[in-house]
Amino acid sequence: MIIRKGKPEDMKGVLALIQELADFEKEPDAVVITEDDLIRDGFGTHPLFHVFVAEVDDNIVGIALYYYRYSTWKGKTIHLEDLVVKQSMRGTGLGYALYSEIIKQGKKDNVRRIEWAVLDWNTTAIEFYENSGAKVFDEWKIAQMDEESIHYFVENKLK
Repeated sequence: MIIRKGKPEDMKGVLALIQELADFEKEPDAVVITEDDLIRDGFGTHPLFHVFVAEVDDNIVGIALYYYRYSTWKGKTIHLEDLVVKQSMRGTGLGYALYSEIIKQGKKDNVRRIEWAVLDWNTTAIEFYENSGAKVFDEWKIAQMDEESIHYFVENKLK
């Protein structure tokens, strides 16, 4: 198993794992990005994300995709968008290895917080995170606007 920074040629495998995650989270039709989107957005002059990949026998079998955010309370932080391990590779330590790379990156970058979201029904992941020393908050709710909501707001609320 090799953990390394992702490269543009890895994005086909990264996209496959993103789709596997969407399937696992019961949102199989939610992924609209393409391999080209990932290459453009992750490897341009100002990358919007970074990714560590886990490789076994020249196959991408895990990813930890993250980006930097800024907290008005803490300063520079890392947001771990997705930590995905191919189903057949779960339980091998691969997830822990990827998770460790994110934490090491945060330490290297002197961030004051690393954060992510976890579904409340994913008890295995919650236990994994809590066992590592992370706090999983019950009182915070995630808010987001999808494309349809953005369009509705701009067309109907800004007039």
